[in-house]
Amino acid sequence: MKQSRRQALPRDEPPETENEIGTSRAFVGYAYGVARRPILAAAALFTLLLLLMVLSAFRRSSPFDVLLSGYPSPEKTTNATCSSVPKEARLTDKFHGGFLSTALNESSCLSRYQSSLYRKPSNHTPSAYLEQKLRRYEALHKKCGPGTELFRQSVKHLASNRTTGPLECNYVVWLPADGLGNRMISIASAFLYALLNDKVLLLHLPRDMADLFCEPFPDTSWLLPRDDFPVKNLDRIFEHDPHSYGKLLRNKVLSNDMNVSSSSSSLPGYLYLHLLHANDDFDKMFYCGEGQQLLKNFPWLLLRSNEYFAPAFFFIPELQEELDLLFPEKSTVFHHLGRYLYNPTNSVWGYITRYHEAYLANARDVLGIQIRIFAFAKVEFDDMLSQIVNCSVKENLLPEVDLEGSNSLPGITDSKPKAVLVASLMGEYFDKLRDRYYEHAAVTGEVVGVYQPSHEEQQRTDKLTHNMKALAEIFLLSMSDEVITSPFSTFGYVAHGLGGLRPLILVRNRNQEPPCVRSLSMEPCFHFPPSYDCIAKKKVDKGSMMPYIQHCEDFFLGVKVFNN
Repeated sequence: MKQSRRQALPRDEPPETENEIGTSRAFVGYAYGVARRPILAAAALFTLLLLLMVLSAFRRSSPFDVLLSGYPSPEKTTNATCSSVPKEARLTDKFHGGFLSTALNESSCLSRYQSSLYRKPSNHTPSAYLEQKLRRYEALHKKCGPGTELFRQSVKHLASNRTTGPLECNYVVWLPADGLGNRMISIASAFLYALLNDKVLLLHLPRDMADLFCEPFPDTSWLLPRDDFPVKNLDRIFEHDPHSYGKLLRNKVLSNDMNVSSSSSSLPGYLYLHLLHANDDFDKMFYCGEGQQLLKNFPWLLLRSNEYFAPAFFFIPELQEELDLLFPEKSTVFHHLGRYLYNPTNSVWGYITRYHEAYLANARDVLGIQIRIFAFAKVEFDDMLSQIVNCSVKENLLPEVDLEGSNSLPGITDSKPKAVLVASLMGEYFDKLRDRYYEHAAVTGEVVGVYQPSHEEQQRTDKLTHNMKALAEIFLLSMSDEVITSPFSTFGYVAHGLGGLRPLILVRNRNQEPPCVRSLSMEPCFHFPPSYDCIAKKKVDKGSMMPYIQHCEDFFLGVKVFNN
């Protein structure tokens, strides 16, 4: 069958650095139950099917950028949602009950106010204390942020390379590590650290993240100015840096019980916190109460992490009361902070809304399937595909197909189709799932559409266009009604955390039984927590110390926050 082609239309995203942003793969596989019908009805339905196949072929052949540029921008389109809550009712609460500041400009960041039109309404209400804390933080950031006189004074003090104690404004500078998912969970953790310690969070964003997120705080910026910052080569600062907190502890230049203001020795103007997954026990002293007290004396902290280290704060006695007030429902830390911090820019939001309205808005419900195969945990393609199918069928998320029966067409049904959104670097899983529901009839007679926005084949975190597509797919997954995720994947953590979803995780079992488990928490996993108990002064199992901190379902060494 000859496939339709269409001319590329003007794009509203920044100029591309690559020739093509990727292939959009979308196909509706029509799976029907077996039924007998009069010849005329069958002929009419067959004609209808051919028409739908033509439309499907047209969509399948469209590149991602052409497809997503061929629809009106979000300023001109009517937003759709598959949620049962009327759109009008949710439009009246675009500030999420006071969770979002009213001081931000709406047109500069449409996603901040429109995202609730696409996601299922959250059943998790942020505490009034968290809302008050965010308003106080916004005032602090506005007072101390880039461009202010206090910021200039603090930078001047940093240039002196000497610390005698905290200043009026104190900062934690986030440094990037690994892929977009790792960066998003570590930024949220760093922001929680700033909230708990009255510090100002600034981001040293690489250029591959330059146009992803709106500014979250009103009348200021969370971006560290690149010009005239005294600390150079920020991208090269790691555990062996002379200012490394862990290294200074190891060499006994610092001790957690020292009095900085009365110290006779000259202390550096900043400390570097090495919180990557492979850090050592000295670096992990950051997670002790004594270490937290020492770090309060340093007005400048540089922090690099690829982990979701927020659960570690629950082990610090001095912080537990504050955390209880901020998060009475403990498993909502990332859900609330992520929704507050992460709002895609208008260009990325255009990708998201146009794709959603083209393929997902009219579905009865949406199943998101996120697939990631790591080099250190290889899985055969057929085994993974079988696990995905078994999980979706066993959990009644997708219908079984009739592999033996005829593909007779049933009568026209009034029910809307079910949509399956596949997020994977590879395209083969999409191909197999599409063919499954196109070549065979569903025993339930349901209509199933299978879609994949892009397939990059390999991760390219250093490319802005790659990260724009990754962020778009994270948000599309977060709009699902149910989500199946791969173990250990921070990409999946962010998606289900933003969506307020407890995912079905494709756990690794030798016999694939069960094929997946339902997580009891929507929180991300802290993969490599400290094993040292700062109070008992010995190594312990951090997954058994508290009823609401347990081992992760997808990685036993890790821990995550659950509700009591």
